[in-house]
Amino acid sequence: MKHDEPPPVISPAEEASPPCQVACPLHTDVRGYVAAIARGDFEEGYAIAREPNPLIYVCSHVCAHPCEEECRRNQVDEPVSIAALKRFVAERHDLSLGHGPSKPAVEPKNQRVAIIGAGPAGLTAAYDLARMGYPVTIFEALPEPGGMLRVGLPKYRLPREIIDIDIKGILEAGVELKTNVRIGQDLTISELKAQGYEAIFIGIGAQQSRTLRIEGMDLDGVLLGVDFLRDVNQGKPVKLGKKVLVIGGGNVAVDVARSAVRVGNLGDEREVHMICLECREEMPAHEWEIIEAQREGIVLHPSLGPNRILGRDGKVVGLETIVCESVFDSEGRFNPSFVCNTESVIEGDTVILAIGQASDLSFIHPEDGIELTPRRTIKVDPDTLATTAPGIFAGGEVISGPGSVVGSMALGRRAAISIDAYLRGENLAKLRFAEPQKLGELPQKTVEKIKPLIREPMPLLPLEERAFNYREVELGYTPAMAMRAAHRCLTCGGGAYVDTGKCAACLTCVRVCPYDVPVIKDGAAFIDPTQCQACGVCASECPAKAITMKLYSEDQLYQEIEALFATAPASNPEPFIVGFCCLYCAYAGDEWAESVRAQLPPNVRTLDVFCTSRIDIQHLLRAFELGADGVFVAGCVGEECRHTDKAVNRIQGKVQFVKEVLNQVGLGGDRLALYNIPSAEWGTVPRIAQEMAERVRTLGTNPL
Repeated sequence: MKHDEPPPVISPAEEASPPCQVACPLHTDVRGYVAAIARGDFEEGYAIAREPNPLIYVCSHVCAHPCEEECRRNQVDEPVSIAALKRFVAERHDLSLGHGPSKPAVEPKNQRVAIIGAGPAGLTAAYDLARMGYPVTIFEALPEPGGMLRVGLPKYRLPREIIDIDIKGILEAGVELKTNVRIGQDLTISELKAQGYEAIFIGIGAQQSRTLRIEGMDLDGVLLGVDFLRDVNQGKPVKLGKKVLVIGGGNVAVDVARSAVRVGNLGDEREVHMICLECREEMPAHEWEIIEAQREGIVLHPSLGPNRILGRDGKVVGLETIVCESVFDSEGRFNPSFVCNTESVIEGDTVILAIGQASDLSFIHPEDGIELTPRRTIKVDPDTLATTAPGIFAGGEVISGPGSVVGSMALGRRAAISIDAYLRGENLAKLRFAEPQKLGELPQKTVEKIKPLIREPMPLLPLEERAFNYREVELGYTPAMAMRAAHRCLTCGGGAYVDTGKCAACLTCVRVCPYDVPVIKDGAAFIDPTQCQACGVCASECPAKAITMKLYSEDQLYQEIEALFATAPASNPEPFIVGFCCLYCAYAGDEWAESVRAQLPPNVRTLDVFCTSRIDIQHLLRAFELGADGVFVAGCVGEECRHTDKAVNRIQGKVQFVKEVLNQVGLGGDRLALYNIPSAEWGTVPRIAQEMAERVRTLGTNPL
């Protein structure tokens, strides 16, 4: 059976990217790696997630995952657990296969590039430039690379060995690293130029704490948030009292508060409070971080501003606060207003300020020609990230202020592209960075037809085990959990498309679609990618074979069927059984495909499909044509199908049709069976395989 055909004619509208991919600053193919996980191909999932991301291990633990905010499943219930799934494939990856894609075969360049700062922006820029063939050297002030990843993020969020894995991969790409080199003290920008570096990237991050101009800042017991985190993460002794007051409502403030809970040993128990200007609903920290902080006993005091720090005998005894009425003015500028005569006191013996961060730009001298903005960030061209000094570029928090890891990485990548263009003599003014087109929202009529599915919770370290240690709080998914989580993905934009040259406008797709998506337009079927849910019913039912699935086409299933027979045992007295198993339900409970297959005897082989509705009559017949003695289809009961009852009904009709064909040709319809499996039944596939083998033994081997 041949399937070599010319490529179909695809509507340009179908080329829009899923919102999750557009939202990711690195434009990671989220749909691709989640789909790979859903079909049990974890190494493929890793390869897809890793391709644009040299810090995949870091991101899989601490990414702010803006992709989840844009996930279209939000319109139905809750977003897909994208970040947790990225972590899963990173942890499942066999590092002996390599950290990432091999270095492309490019001609080595002569122009040397200096990177100042080994944080996310600098590491990404260095990695990309090295892969382009440039000799790249990173200069890092700290003893180890990573920047604020290493000294700013708490270990309970980001274990340090995770950072080392990613940086090892970057260095293996050909990047040179020089640590304990502080630009401005050990080297100047002018000296870097004199040493022959023809381009310089500044990615030093925002490593200084902002302070307040209030009474009591000089008291013993007042600490700065970033300095506190740096000391804790470097194992330096930190003195905290019995009642710690953290000023701030952002992510750094939460990191400070949760770290304060962990400092010390048994017997050092303390109260930790967070005081912030914003009301609870407007706190800038990530919601999941705030929730965990509260679960760990941290007390929130929203809508309060610090008025003065109170002291006695030179030591902190409390914080006087005042009610904050609003944080921003009518024009959206940060300009807090307070309610008069609402002062109150929160007692405490330690105050930690975590109200913002800034970059240390003292290394920049007038002769460097690098201008700064009024916000004390480096001024750059917003497209190319070129500074006002020729050959010098900047990115990350040094230009944006405090932001996300993945956001800094994206800026490092943009800078690398610009540096390459600059060194090749291109006009940077003509350099443009195109953004992908975003798929639109789900129409309400489609939302109403999508079944809600419970979001897989992330296993967490028990609360009683968190105090006084830095063990990671989030524990990661098991394979079964990951596959359940991945199957919630709507594969937006990855569903069916029509080859208009083949379409006969027969209306079959219109009749069978569980979501009422196909319509006839300009004499051919049109499937709106905004609405399609990739169930595959239309593709398997189309008599003209004019419909193809963008992810996991019927040709792929044919190839898998043939590959299965290519590895079948040469001689086996037992009947050869082939099972088509729905990945969503056939391995219900605590099992997953690989562990189930390991329980099957050599004479039983299974093929996994996203939904049994994708199985065509020809797929079932092909298995018998190649020599299967028996075939079974393991799907779900109608009410539990992730799509609709309509999808379940289609496979029932196909199986019945093939059974009649088998009877007509003398093979016997009993060689084929359909099993609808309730999700409460575990270990069902091995039982089905045994039952099928017993049934086929009475029929004898396949005479074909």
